Amino acid sequence: MDKQSFYKGEWEWTFVDVSSDQDVASLHNLPKVKKKWIESLKEEQNSSLEMDTSEEGEEFIWGSIVYYQDAEDQSEQTVLHYSLSQETLITSKIDFSLFRATSEEQLMKNMDTAENAIEGFMILLGEIVASFLQGIDEFENQLQDLLWRVKSKNNENVLDEIMDRRHESLVWINLLIPIAEIRSAVQEAFDGEVSSGRHFRRTHRRITRCQEIIDKYDAQLREMVDLETVISSHRGNEIVKTLTVITVLFAPVTAWGAIWAMRFETMPEIKWKFGYPIALIVIALSTVGIYYYLKKKRWTDSVLKNPENRKF
Repeated sequence: MDKQSFYKGEWEWTFVDVSSDQDVASLHNLPKVKKKWIESLKEEQNSSLEMDTSEEGEEFIWGSIVYYQDAEDQSEQTVLHYSLSQETLITSKIDFSLFRATSEEQLMKNMDTAENAIEGFMILLGEIVASFLQGIDEFENQLQDLLWRVKSKNNENVLDEIMDRRHESLVWINLLIPIAEIRSAVQEAFDGEVSSGRHFRRTHRRITRCQEIIDKYDAQLREMVDLETVISSHRGNEIVKTLTVITVLFAPVTAWGAIWAMRFETMPEIKWKFGYPIALIVIALSTVGIYYYLKKKRWTDSVLKNPENRKF
């Protein structure tokens, strides 16, 4: 268990190795630590939030959040367990290498500008959200490339990638929701004065910005799914229509061929001297007649047009 003091000793940040029974047991000896939080560590919860506001001036919030999640593997995640009061912040050990926007040294330097543990915790949440934003920037580049491939190389692979990106956007939303909940819980538990803190305001704006970006990209992905559905439906209709026209055009060949292939003895056409050319003429006239009928009804227009200029 490691402990550091900040802002001239006004508040402390304690790191606990939750995988160590000794560290977890030593939490009972720390002042102002809720037993419910210690019990939740044993349950290995990865998303929870509770608070105790029964005693004025001794408010607490505690819980767990996921601050790293692999979009492809559900088990590949990193969880932060925390307990927060006015003067103390207790967290599980943090993998600072997952923070894309800052280093451990810079984070500790920023922590020393926080007047209390609440402000310090908001700095920590702000850096987590900043890491999310950098990950979302990479997601944005993939999305822009996908947007143009929907037009130029639209196929089943593109649809699969749209669904992958949609799943990834839902992962980002799922990561951000607990952090937004903590922001509201901090205001609820520690009264409205915390909202005037500099670091709280900055983190509040950062969370809001991240939410707005994710929501816009998620809406864009929904539009792309709708567009892909329309394109697929249109293509399906064109295929069915083409097959129907072909079937109808070859109906005379099929019908006359089936009739004259029966070869009953009472069929006089079989013995006609000019039966074969007459049969060909009848089949040709029937086919041409059906074709002109379909064309007059304009049922063959899109089937016979050259699709090279189609954009989708």
